[in-house]
Amino acid sequence: MRFETSLKLRGWALLGATAFCLALPGAVTMLGNSAYAGGTLEERKQPMHFKWNACQPDCRGWVSAVGIVTSDSPREFDEFAKGRQLAGATIVLDSSGGSVNDSIALGRRFRSLGALTTVGTTVRTRTPQGERVSVVPEAHCESMCVFLLLSGKTRYVPPAAHVRVHQIWMGDRADDARAASYSAQDLMIVQRDIGRLTKYTFDMGGTGDLLSLALSVPPWEDLHELSRSELRLANLVTTDAVADVFPRDNASVPMAEAKPSKPQDRFVSSVTEGDAQSQPGKSTKTAEAAVPTGGSAPAQPAQPQQK
Repeated sequence: MRFETSLKLRGWALLGATAFCLALPGAVTMLGNSAYAGGTLEERKQPMHFKWNACQPDCRGWVSAVGIVTSDSPREFDEFAKGRQLAGATIVLDSSGGSVNDSIALGRRFRSLGALTTVGTTVRTRTPQGERVSVVPEAHCESMCVFLLLSGKTRYVPPAAHVRVHQIWMGDRADDARAASYSAQDLMIVQRDIGRLTKYTFDMGGTGDLLSLALSVPPWEDLHELSRSELRLANLVTTDAVADVFPRDNASVPMAEAKPSKPQDRFVSSVTEGDAQSQPGKSTKTAEAAVPTGGSAPAQPAQPQQK
């Protein structure tokens, strides 16, 4: 997770937030079927959005959270949650990260709901019988997204998913971090947000190993992809069973109108088919974690954010 500081552009725009195009194999198109992913390249470049995905016949569905966390994301999630019974809901993440403080606020909202978290891309497949919704595991959860994953009461990471971390930094200087100048105010912002992130990590049940792994990767290096052993060391994984994050329907939690027959049917192989309360007050600056893309960033007041 590179914790980086960035500009306020409809929230804090993540510099170089990377998006990945998932290949949906030909198997999904047989018999005239067509498939399309909920988390496309363009969607992952946009501010985070939330969508309810109903499934059938015996699961509760899930929330897909795709894109970059901005200052608007916690409020937009509150709007999305209105009128929905999301207690214990599953949240499927596909994100390059975003604002540190706003990700912390959003993660606390997820935990207050007792949410279950995982990484994946929601895919809709059109079949002669109608639309089928499933989750492709080859998705990315990077930078501050990793801390959203940590907010889940139960957390599952499929083997094909990519969970990557780096430091938080001043996002407007991430592109050439070594050559950039930094003020005492900049250092104060980053140190403050690291403190907030550390408290959040332990509140969510994460370990110091997660912080150590993340804070050891500077912005001029590639993000570090966590191995299966590191995921466990960080306590990002609490279960190896898909069914633990895609439980069968519970009549007391009528979240979906329709629902797939087996929990494992919702995580499809790309070869076949394709974790409380918000941060008090609104800070004018926040660290941001972003992956440099090589493009130049407009010069604006620094804000800490993370991917």
